[in-house]
Amino acid sequence: MKALSKYLLGAAAGIAVVAGSVGGAFAAAPAGAPVADPIPKRTMGVGPYNRVVLRNVTMIDGTGAPAQGPVDIVLSGDRIAEIRSIGAPKAIDPSSRAAKGDYELDLTGHYVMPGFVNSHVHLHDLSDPQGVPSDYILKLWIANGITSVRELGSNRPIEWLVDIKQRSARNEIVAPRIDIYPFFHKIRNTPVNDAVQARAAINEAKRRGADGIKFIGGAEDVLFAAIDEAKKIGMPTTMHHAQPSVFFANVLTTSAAGLNSMEHWYGLPEAMFTDKRTQKWPNDFINNDEQMRFGESGRLWAQTSAPGSEKWEEVMKTLLERKFALSPTFVAYLSSRDLMRTSRATWHADYTMPALWDYYKPSRTHHGSYWFDWSTEDEVAWKENYHLWMQFVNEYKNRGGDVSVGDDSGYIYNLYGFGYMQELELLREAGFSPLEVLHSATQVGARVLGHEDQVGTIRVGRKADLVVVKGNPLANLKLLQPTGTLHLNDETGKVERVGGIAWTIKDGILYDGKQLRAELRDMVAKSKQARGLPPGPMTIEDVDLTH
Repeated sequence: MKALSKYLLGAAAGIAVVAGSVGGAFAAAPAGAPVADPIPKRTMGVGPYNRVVLRNVTMIDGTGAPAQGPVDIVLSGDRIAEIRSIGAPKAIDPSSRAAKGDYELDLTGHYVMPGFVNSHVHLHDLSDPQGVPSDYILKLWIANGITSVRELGSNRPIEWLVDIKQRSARNEIVAPRIDIYPFFHKIRNTPVNDAVQARAAINEAKRRGADGIKFIGGAEDVLFAAIDEAKKIGMPTTMHHAQPSVFFANVLTTSAAGLNSMEHWYGLPEAMFTDKRTQKWPNDFINNDEQMRFGESGRLWAQTSAPGSEKWEEVMKTLLERKFALSPTFVAYLSSRDLMRTSRATWHADYTMPALWDYYKPSRTHHGSYWFDWSTEDEVAWKENYHLWMQFVNEYKNRGGDVSVGDDSGYIYNLYGFGYMQELELLREAGFSPLEVLHSATQVGARVLGHEDQVGTIRVGRKADLVVVKGNPLANLKLLQPTGTLHLNDETGKVERVGGIAWTIKDGILYDGKQLRAELRDMVAKSKQARGLPPGPMTIEDVDLTH
């Protein structure tokens, strides 16, 4: 998310706010040391096999091309080995069928897509305020078809995530591929106060296994030296342009220094100011008051240049020329425009852990739990904020810019994996066509992460990372949600819940969607039972004074 308030404060001051290191840098845990939140060895998924045949499926290949099919797709080990056109809908040519496989699925009526790429995640564990096990999050990602993620900062050392990344690469655990982008200000636990130290920290992160760097803010000389050093040594970078630093670090200044992409939208409206240098905050504004910060954030786009204006065009053109990527994470702020909708979402009852539910409740200390006295005025402001923000993002895509899909879940009633599916719908609302949405979720995401030659498209030789769903997701993206969508069966007169990903395939290992969802529901049910909570929705308020 936007990082906890104390992290924002520490980053802005150039102060590291983590502990547990030796000699100014985290030390890897000794072999055999106890782990507070162990991720169990994988016990589900079939394969990989020498020859898997996915028969009679309709294919959305991720490139933006329209659906094609029917096809037979052959997987060999962890790779796509063959894609065979087998005729036309309702006119299959038996002579074109793929030869028999070691394992086969009849996918008549199903669509297959490349595995989804999530460009903004945080892998929490039991030691975080969310209080949920990492295994729960990893399985939620796979259950939602997410086979690659970019992890943008945690409370733990880089080595912790390197170990999980390697276990995932060996398929010892149920988990997506992981790219590691630590918070810059948490690479070390000693302050980084000058350009020399900034450059050293970047190189240290690379030595310790980081794939890229996530910036939030920091002192001007430190920040720009770090961005420059990352560029020099070939480490990709992204940034949440936090309010304490945005006066000198907006998307124009950071992209000019070599920053590759941005998270959320902070730093973008500020780059288009023509009548001011900073946002018009109330005189009593305090950045560490999260209701103030999020409330005023919802009034930011209304203060910048209008769509189509000279400054709007200048910033748009400059970012496009620099091949700057956007990771908007619309869903991360969805509660701000409709708190009731997100807090009462269908899936919370069965898929949200009670500890996470407690974290979401209004709190002065939990990041993103800023519902102290949220108002209609706040929601109306945020709806207009979305209108302008979405207009920029959609136009950026229309003019050839890369827009990836990230959900930044674990905060603000935004559930891991489920938030990703909501992000797809929000991109649709922004003006993306369904094909463009899935293109962003696959090939564009792979490009932003630097893995377009391995994942993101269905192509012979690419990794066998795929998502299979019954029905046409282009006609209804809700089919991809684990809770599916409602359907009236006219023959029986009964209302049915249909959809949900049928299979997530990673490295040629086939994960049954229903089995994954059942295990996740069981995790939540057991956690509720341990607390003495009944099944069903959980309450938010402690006292109801309306009764």
